Amino acid sequence: MMTYDSVVKGKFISRPNRFIANVEIDGQKEICHVKNTGRCKELLTKDAAVYLQKCGGTARKTKYDLIAVEKGDLLINMDSSAPNKAAYEYIRKKLGENTFIKPEMTYGHSRIDFYAERGDEKWLIEVKGVTLEEKGRAFFPDAPTERGLKHINELCKAVGEGYKACILFIIQMKGVKSFSPNDKTHPAFGEALRNAAELGVLIKAVDCIVKPYSMEADSEVEVIL
Repeated sequence: MMTYDSVVKGKFISRPNRFIANVEIDGQKEICHVKNTGRCKELLTKDAAVYLQKCGGTARKTKYDLIAVEKGDLLINMDSSAPNKAAYEYIRKKLGENTFIKPEMTYGHSRIDFYAERGDEKWLIEVKGVTLEEKGRAFFPDAPTERGLKHINELCKAVGEGYKACILFIIQMKGVKSFSPNDKTHPAFGEALRNAAELGVLIKAVDCIVKPYSMEADSEVEVIL
């Protein structure tokens, strides 16, 4: 389980740019670092309850990192580095403790998040963090992603060369019923994902148990392509 130290609760005020946000902590206005450069407009709304990690180090311009936000009854982790950490533990659990796992492997013209070996199987696994929820369903992406398209195409090629390949969507919340590509925002991504599934790329979605101070991959969620 990945955990955070020194977590405090605050209130979201505004987001001047994708890197920082203005928040209120104990009645005091603070500028914090946002650990997610996505749009997240449906999450970072005026007066939303947010959770922040107090960070040390004198070289930093901000004292806090924004890591999670409340959206109605949902607590959603917003840390873009969290999905890979949660995915590592999930992959090891699924493939077995004796599986060789190497983070970040260059394949073709992309850097794939994980390479794994289990017996004669060679896996390439790309992880995508999901924070977009609508009416109990999770979607990815929340903005067009050419990088995501590139990763899908590389994995399709890898399957043709004998690799096992998987795109693992880590849903950074608990309580969604299904996962789907966000055709409304990026139709080409959804088309590429469906094509990848037909070619043998495994498409998985896993939700997470999220607390203000931790996130842990939990259960598989139905994928509707």
